[in-house]
Amino acid sequence: METPLPKAPQKRQVTAIIIVLILLILWEVDGMTIKYSVLEERESGSYVANLAKDLGLGLGELEARDARILSKGNQQYLQLEKSGNLILKEKLDREELCSDTDPCILHFQVLLKSPVHFIQGELQLLDINDHAPEFLENEILLKISESSHPGTAFPLKIAQDLDVGSNTVQNYTISTNSYFHLFTLNHSDGRRYPELVLDKALDREEQSELRLTLTALDGGSPPRTGTSQVLVVVLDINDNAPEFAQLLYEVQVPENSPVGSLVITVFATDLDAGTYGELSYSFFQSSNQVIQAFEINAVTGEIRLKKPLDFEEIRSYRLEIEASDGGGLSGKCTIAIEVMDVNDNAPELTMSVLISDIPENTPDTVVAIFGISDPDSGENGKMMCTIQDHLPFFLKLTVENFYTLVTERALDRESQAEHNITITVTDLGTPRLKTQHNITVTVSDVNDNAPAFSQTTYTLRVRENNSPALHIGSVSATDRDSGANAQVTYSLLPPADPQLPLASLVSINADNGQLFALRSLDYEALQAFEFGVRAADRGSPALSSQARVRVLVLDDNDNAPFVLYPPQNGSAPCTELVPRAAEAGYLVTKVVAVDGDSGQNAWLSYQLLKATEPGLFGVWAHNGEVRMARLLSERDAVKHRLVVLVKDNGEPPRSASVTLHVLLVDGFSQPYLPLPEVAAAEARADPLTVYLVVALASVSSLFLFSVLVFVAVRLCRRSRAASAGRCSGPEGHFPGHLVDVSGTGTLSQSYQYEVCLRGGSGTSEFKFLKPIFPNFVGEAAGRDAEENSNFTNNFGFT
Repeated sequence: METPLPKAPQKRQVTAIIIVLILLILWEVDGMTIKYSVLEERESGSYVANLAKDLGLGLGELEARDARILSKGNQQYLQLEKSGNLILKEKLDREELCSDTDPCILHFQVLLKSPVHFIQGELQLLDINDHAPEFLENEILLKISESSHPGTAFPLKIAQDLDVGSNTVQNYTISTNSYFHLFTLNHSDGRRYPELVLDKALDREEQSELRLTLTALDGGSPPRTGTSQVLVVVLDINDNAPEFAQLLYEVQVPENSPVGSLVITVFATDLDAGTYGELSYSFFQSSNQVIQAFEINAVTGEIRLKKPLDFEEIRSYRLEIEASDGGGLSGKCTIAIEVMDVNDNAPELTMSVLISDIPENTPDTVVAIFGISDPDSGENGKMMCTIQDHLPFFLKLTVENFYTLVTERALDRESQAEHNITITVTDLGTPRLKTQHNITVTVSDVNDNAPAFSQTTYTLRVRENNSPALHIGSVSATDRDSGANAQVTYSLLPPADPQLPLASLVSINADNGQLFALRSLDYEALQAFEFGVRAADRGSPALSSQARVRVLVLDDNDNAPFVLYPPQNGSAPCTELVPRAAEAGYLVTKVVAVDGDSGQNAWLSYQLLKATEPGLFGVWAHNGEVRMARLLSERDAVKHRLVVLVKDNGEPPRSASVTLHVLLVDGFSQPYLPLPEVAAAEARADPLTVYLVVALASVSSLFLFSVLVFVAVRLCRRSRAASAGRCSGPEGHFPGHLVDVSGTGTLSQSYQYEVCLRGGSGTSEFKFLKPIFPNFVGEAAGRDAEENSNFTNNFGFT
């Protein structure tokens, strides 16, 4: 850029422009320095340079990389616009910022992010001639002896000009007179000191004093001036001037010295006597800084502190001390005071970037960018920066005294959701001073944890016949994440068995995992079923887990026993035949029943509820067998009606009853006698039908009897000799209601019946239905003979 300068001679202006251009062109990035210059006292918002162009970046790249201007401490002199222009944030006064330091350089840094990039910068404030030379005293008193020889030089006090370079004091002039001319002396520190040179001898009697005007001119364009009156008093002869023991005193003063501390005592001697030998000490050629910081005792020459010293502001002072005698002669010496640094400034930390919310599972994330500084020098200004141990963070030095706080590894919010970091900056002085800065970093949640069920398998028990919408249990899953990532919703998984109507059996509350039975369950239809439950969070992407739920339907005593035998749906009751010869324990029949329930609800017990003759029959409680309780007697009725109660073991118990009809017969050949109920029913039938049935039965019986007699006679005649004493069994079977061949029907034992046609001496004997009792073989033989004889007699066979 070109910095506009005030009008000046063409040669000087061209030279200045070339220098400015060279300073602006020579900048480098990342370790080098970009340099700009600007005139002081420019208005706020004045254009300095186009930073984007100088850095070779596009128009939007500075904003995209969040470019910032960082300065030491919190003072910002420059401001970066979105257009990339670098402008002044405020009006800058070179004298205020740099005092008499030349050149006046203000350091700054350009911070670019993504990636992090630092660029050092310097802004040089160019001085303008905005201050006129100024004498500290409006009148300068010179006492000159009349014996002074021409050519003697008398130093005058210099003028102060806050500007630097060519804008500071360049020349002095004295008003026209016949006794003095002015000579300007160039000092080693660059200052110009005026001296009044005597051109001809003074004559006190002719003129006792002279008043001259001293003018100081600076090198600005146009130049500024300052004046002071010089009063020359002509004295009598005083031929000895005061002399100091040494012309230069060097002293070191710690900056923490208290006010009033003795810095040094100067001493001068004068060989004259009287008033010419009395000395007084004062500051000579001293700046405002010296006068404000020190005071001198005019009598003793002691120099003491007037205010506290600050090494960081001014590191050295140069005092000119004058000893004057009563005759107007003086001697001078110089005191060089070096301010010794003391570690009285703690390090400073300036935070530039702070990101307090860091997502978990993201390593190498920049948390903060900050700079440190210490205005002390030497070891007192050296610093080290640390954070606590065992933290997942580390400090990385980017450029000088600028650090970046970076995550060392991926953070886990579930392990620790918040980190308190203390950045400690310690200098190396004695004693060591430190500054601490606390940062709280919050770890934001990432959906990295799936919901976890409290159990992998849940077993729920539901009693059958439940009411619909019954709460049967719950599943529970937790998610270690937070916020929406930890909000769990529940759903049912499709059943493994496609035949299972899961949608009509159970439902689940999506918010709390409660399970409900949608309809009444029936143990006899469905004893258990199994399904899967899924728990999913609301993260993105959503994570889920599964658990198995097994529902066991508990049996309820909701089914009464059902009698299988004797059947209950027949139109006519089933009649059991019992021979009168049956003994106690004889199996009459067996009641067979089942219960649709399970467990103790299906344990059946039997008991005789009602009987025609109590005590004649008994029912076994566990198997339903109906047995004779005693032997039959002649007084016992022929027909018996038994009511058997079948009861389960449920709570409350359920029962069913069955009616048995038992008919006592002398033998199985005795005609069947219908029960009174059947007879009554037949009696109520149509008389014509009864007559027809009776007639048909009579004719059929007669025909059958004739055939049997004929066959029997023919067989007996043909094989009378061969078949003597031998029986032959007839082919075919007797009706089922007379014979039990399985042992599970009306009789528990198998019976064998024989029909024997025995041939003898021309007579035939019909032996009919001989039962064989295997358990009573010996007794049965005699009983058979008696029964057969009775049977033959009863039916009239001879």
